[in-house]
Amino acid sequence: MPLLGVNIDHVATLRQARRGVEPDPLRAAHEAELGGADIITIHLREDRRHIQDDDLDRLASFLNVRLNLEMAATDEMAHIACSLAPRPPHMVTLVPEGREEITTEGGLNVAGQRERLRDVYEQLENAGIVVSAFIDADDEQIEAANDVGFDVCEIHTGPYAHAFFACGGDLLHERLARELGAVERAGDAIVRAGMRFNAGHGLNYHNVGPIAGLADLAELHIGHSIVSRAVYVGLRDAVRDMKRLIKRESVP
Repeated sequence: MPLLGVNIDHVATLRQARRGVEPDPLRAAHEAELGGADIITIHLREDRRHIQDDDLDRLASFLNVRLNLEMAATDEMAHIACSLAPRPPHMVTLVPEGREEITTEGGLNVAGQRERLRDVYEQLENAGIVVSAFIDADDEQIEAANDVGFDVCEIHTGPYAHAFFACGGDLLHERLARELGAVERAGDAIVRAGMRFNAGHGLNYHNVGPIAGLADLAELHIGHSIVSRAVYVGLRDAVRDMKRLIKRESVP
């Protein structure tokens, strides 16, 4: 069964709407832990639109589970990750980042910037950090990620999520079957190359099942749908419900 990484960025989005002190991402992380989260995921963006440096410092210091830091492949971000005290994040996931985008819109172009990414990878590896690339389900990108030395590839499941919605969840529909098959084949290629297979983006309580059931999937990273459900049921129960679905249990 894959582990669940809960992305709490949008708890910070709500706080930053008023530039206040609540809701506190650290408290949210502890609630997610109590709900069964195996990993806490955050994205420290260059424009600091939600998670702030102080959030990262406190989470690195006080989490009881692993921390996955999503970040752009820049020297500034690599320095921040490597200099965290008392401990660096367990894993850094390198993602593409655009200032005007609402959320991450596609996978990292590893094939087009191998030397740059190899430099960032080596900085993080030397700090004892597991390094992941957030990429599309594309053979060229998987091959490039393996060439750079990445430990993990997280497959961008956005196209699958869009297809699931457009096809009404009909797994026999050609479009949806194609997108699910693309993720499955990418996962197989990642594992055969000796890397860890993770997945995330656009996953929710309706579409997570087929992805969670893929062979050799190590981790799922899900945020927006869990935080959205938490508005109604609380974060602890929202995480618990997602864990039940990943285990293929029914949700009350």
